[in-house]
Amino acid sequence: MGDSGDVNSNLLVARSTGDAQLDRAVRQWLSWDQNPKTKEQIENLLQNGMNKELRDRLCCRLTFGTAGLRSAMGAGFCYINDLTVIQSTQGMYKYLERCFSDFRQRGFVVGYDTRGQVTSSCSSKRLAKLTAAVLLAKGIPVYLFSKYVPTPFVPYAVQQLKAVAGVMITASHNRKEDNGYKVYWENGAQITSPHDKEILKCIEECVEPWNGSWNENLVNTSPLIQDPLEEICKCYMEDLKKICYHGELNAKTNLKFIHTSFHGVGHDYVQLAFKAFGFKPPIPVPEQKDPDPDFSTVKCPNPEEGESVLELSLRLAERESARVVVATDPDADRLAVAELQENGLWKVFTGNELAALFGWWMFRSWKANGYKEADVKNVYMLATTVSSKILKAIALKEGFHFEETLPGFKWIGSRVKDLLDNGKEVLFAFEESIGFMCGTSVLDKDGVSAAVVTAEMASYLETKNLTLAQQLTEIYQMYGYHISKTSYFLCYDPPTIKRIFEKLRNFDSPKSYPKSCGAHSILHVRDVTTGYDSSQRNKKSVLPVSKNSQMITFTFQNGCVATLRTSGTEPKIKYYAEMCAPPEQSDKTILEELLQKVIEALIENFLEPSKNGLIWRSM
Repeated sequence: MGDSGDVNSNLLVARSTGDAQLDRAVRQWLSWDQNPKTKEQIENLLQNGMNKELRDRLCCRLTFGTAGLRSAMGAGFCYINDLTVIQSTQGMYKYLERCFSDFRQRGFVVGYDTRGQVTSSCSSKRLAKLTAAVLLAKGIPVYLFSKYVPTPFVPYAVQQLKAVAGVMITASHNRKEDNGYKVYWENGAQITSPHDKEILKCIEECVEPWNGSWNENLVNTSPLIQDPLEEICKCYMEDLKKICYHGELNAKTNLKFIHTSFHGVGHDYVQLAFKAFGFKPPIPVPEQKDPDPDFSTVKCPNPEEGESVLELSLRLAERESARVVVATDPDADRLAVAELQENGLWKVFTGNELAALFGWWMFRSWKANGYKEADVKNVYMLATTVSSKILKAIALKEGFHFEETLPGFKWIGSRVKDLLDNGKEVLFAFEESIGFMCGTSVLDKDGVSAAVVTAEMASYLETKNLTLAQQLTEIYQMYGYHISKTSYFLCYDPPTIKRIFEKLRNFDSPKSYPKSCGAHSILHVRDVTTGYDSSQRNKKSVLPVSKNSQMITFTFQNGCVATLRTSGTEPKIKYYAEMCAPPEQSDKTILEELLQKVIEALIENFLEPSKNGLIWRSM
């Protein structure tokens, strides 16, 4: 801000808020922050006596959720900005130096998406440069991508380059105001406990910026900086071919594909992936092809929201006579798929439906690729516990292994690495929120590979005169219908969320869970927050306890399984419900009606939206 700004800061620091903790936080912020825009935001709040907002911004810190650190961009210790990213990276450095004696030889990977906020002078690229600068100033080699990349490129690069860790600056499909700091460990998976807690402790010990931490210019001058873009992109596309089974067919297909990258990073990389599989390039949605941090053509940049946000893609597909639309979210780690049906309507597949298709396809392709009967016992597929149990049904019939993890791909990635290290073969893993891992080149969800695998599957099915939707029906008829529904309520008041879940733990009397929900009897209750599971002999949950988030699962007498949980990245209470039927019970309508009744009872009796002021998901 120059000299006048410094004088102004000194004057403002002299003004007491009457709160010693807040005064200290204000002093720290104004003396440490070198970004004129965010510094000015705090100065203005102080000048205008906005003590509550100052307290909200400065008296709490960012914590690791299911996707790393994530928050709105702006000034304050609990927001994403230059200073908090510097502090986080200083803590990372301190922890990694303790964990790896060869840190200075192996280095660190940094990637970023295309988010930005003018009012805070904050962009993913700038935050990535500051992340690199902190480490370069300490003599650590840094692999900083020279251009925005899909999130999966960072975990892929960590493994390829044998780095100790990596960070992706992204808020994925969150609203435009948000950004994030996603950390990957040396195994190529997102960090899990205890690393997250230990890094937070180290951040607390390193809050004052070090000499050199603000020196963004180091990324242009340091001999320790390398750009891995060309090498990683080339290796990634080559590795992708390992899960391409019908290259000749792909080159000849008459099917046309539409791709939208939702104003994010995906366009160039999905084009290259289609080329690697032998396809003609997918047709891009012109208005959404190039990066735009305002996501100006969509109300919300999350393809999971369905047809309402896919409008431009579907209309283009109709004009181009294309039957299949693939949509990657802004950081290209998730994938939505829509297909034109014979009745002229579009079907947007849920994450669980796509997983049924991917699971069937990856196992079928593995079998067709010269497997031996005994090998099937070495094969695994995984899903998070709130996702559909369809892979479990396929595994039971086909003889391979299925495993569940806690919600969040960090748990899947770590478990897959363990299985691979023990000589197992993992074909596919997923989470219901349209996150898919086809193959094991990347130990995280990957929308780029999922998009091109979808295209190959659709092209193959076309030769059998089948659509994706028709094949999905065949899968359900073979392995049993799995009808699921997932949605959420918004709740911006954390005490209300806590009260809802505490009531479920003390329903009719202290420390007693509900025995029924409306007219529906409950067979078992699992509470991962406390570690309780009534279905186990010792009443202890097999899944690890996760005290930092709320999650309770109810198994009903009628076969329905429903989970209520808080989101790790947004102010949401999510519900997941699924009816799992054996193959012989094929009346889909009856199953759907039963599922709907359970969901209505769950909302009315357990969530009580009117009483608790919950906001229904708007479509």
